[in-house]
Amino acid sequence: MLSYEESLKILKETNALIEGHFILSSGLHSSQYVQCAQLLSKPTQSNAICKSLSEKIINKFKEIDIILSPAMGGIIIGYEIAKLLEKETIFTERIDGKFVLRRNFNIPKNSKVLIVEDVITTGKSSMECSEIITKLGGQLVGFACIIDRTNTNSIIKENIVSQIKLNIPTYSKDNLPKELLEIKAIKPGSRNL
Repeated sequence: MLSYEESLKILKETNALIEGHFILSSGLHSSQYVQCAQLLSKPTQSNAICKSLSEKIINKFKEIDIILSPAMGGIIIGYEIAKLLEKETIFTERIDGKFVLRRNFNIPKNSKVLIVEDVITTGKSSMECSEIITKLGGQLVGFACIIDRTNTNSIIKENIVSQIKLNIPTYSKDNLPKELLEIKAIKPGSRNL
């Protein structure tokens, strides 16, 4: 498995972890932004991260039938992890602001489902996915992600396996530190697409 330092080095080398002034999908501001799409666009580096994460998943979760990922950010990582674990993978999509299963994807009753994302911060997307699992009679086994940014802000309190845990401070619009006030804010991400 990759160490914290090795994982962080890969994130920085691939520009998956960048510096600046960012408005996150939660509306909070941050001096760092995680863009796993940059990592996943480089197959050699992302393969090393995915292999390491899949080993952690195997060690934590003994039974998994399906990998479920929220679009957009979770689709590639969900596919890669499912390929390594030799499991089925499906994804949710937002319709009118709410996650749904489309494309004839299904979760058979009693299926053991692992939610896989690129980054978990507040846990909102993951919890929306867990509601779908429950509604269809599946069993949520837990959550996995490349980067765990939950700190104390997440509605998910347990069963998260991550490749790396990052503590990136966030700030409300009215409580920005001086260094962020001097940089123009940009809003990356896909939540509002």
